[in-house]
Amino acid sequence: MPGDLHLPTAVLVLAVVAAGHLLLWWWRRRTARGFLSETDQQTYETLRSGAQAGRSLRSGLTESHAEPAARHLRMMLGATALAVCDSQQALAWSGLGDHHRAQAADHAARVLTSGDVVVLTRADLPCTAPECPVRAGVVAPLVVDDRVIGALAAYSPRPSAGLARATEQLATWVSGQLELGELDRERTRAMEAELRSLRAQISPHFIYNSLGAIASFVRTDPDRARELLLEFADFTRYALRRGGVYTTLADELRNVERYLVLEQARFGERLTVNLLIAPEVLPVAVPYLAVQPLVENAVRHGLAGKEGVGTVTITGTDLGDLAEIAVEDDGVGSDPELVRRALDGESEGADGSGGEGMGLGNVDARLRQVYGDDHGLVVETAPGLGTKVTFRVPKYAPGVHPDA
Repeated sequence: MPGDLHLPTAVLVLAVVAAGHLLLWWWRRRTARGFLSETDQQTYETLRSGAQAGRSLRSGLTESHAEPAARHLRMMLGATALAVCDSQQALAWSGLGDHHRAQAADHAARVLTSGDVVVLTRADLPCTAPECPVRAGVVAPLVVDDRVIGALAAYSPRPSAGLARATEQLATWVSGQLELGELDRERTRAMEAELRSLRAQISPHFIYNSLGAIASFVRTDPDRARELLLEFADFTRYALRRGGVYTTLADELRNVERYLVLEQARFGERLTVNLLIAPEVLPVAVPYLAVQPLVENAVRHGLAGKEGVGTVTITGTDLGDLAEIAVEDDGVGSDPELVRRALDGESEGADGSGGEGMGLGNVDARLRQVYGDDHGLVVETAPGLGTKVTFRVPKYAPGVHPDA
């Protein structure tokens, strides 16, 4: 019969539709829970909580930083409650049973004295609330530079060997974050001290010579004198500014141009300047006063003693994820051993300016502090053959950004 001929086709259509609905249901379930397994999801949440807690902890063990970190730390442990304490008080409490917060400082005091992990029982947590979930706990020390500076206390309804081990390990991790934060602050203080030293090294001869050159134009070319005086004011304002240890390469080069305008007023046609800067590297953050001392070294030690015209070439090259800055002069050059001593901080002239390498050692030390030893200065020089100083910096580096 004609109707029987269409039955297999109808069955096939129904099967396809059913399979399609089943596939759609599976896809929706898959999409709803994502492509991670439950274990992977838990791992991801733990890592995310750790990263968020770490950002707060690196800023120091204070109440304002402990509060946001405590919640993430409690989630990492899965504890009923968690307290972060310093040597005097409970800085933060996260979770249930916050009426026990006042007791946390006493629990921490035992750890601060002994430096050992302390397990808390019901006797250590007196409470009149019959349904209170805080009946046991573990307190572990927070250690920085071999000193116990605080404690991490985790609380639960009942004693747990797993919670004890996890709390001890988490306290070790927290201690590491606090120590890294202290190292960051020490590095910042060291860089600020280096900057103060570099500002003190700004050549008084340059200041006197610049003012002398400006004075020479007061009668003969008042407009030029006025322009130079404004350049001098802007240069000293930037060079002697307080605060921020980073700036953009564009701002650094702008101040280098001011410096060179003032030097050209003194040297006249004896000094020529070439600037070859790729636009891509101008926004890159660099340590403040990283380029100007190199240019001053080129002019003062490379060209000042040269007869005839001298040239300084400043190059900024885009190398993908790196920016390369080079300062080159065709001056008298230098003994490589003297340069090595300058980079090591061993060379010092009579005026305290650093002899053959005014500022080279300072800039080199700061670059290495920020980016690592692979990013220090590279100096190519020889007597009579000029000098080229090069360094490379990442275009994007954690914690390195221009200061407002």
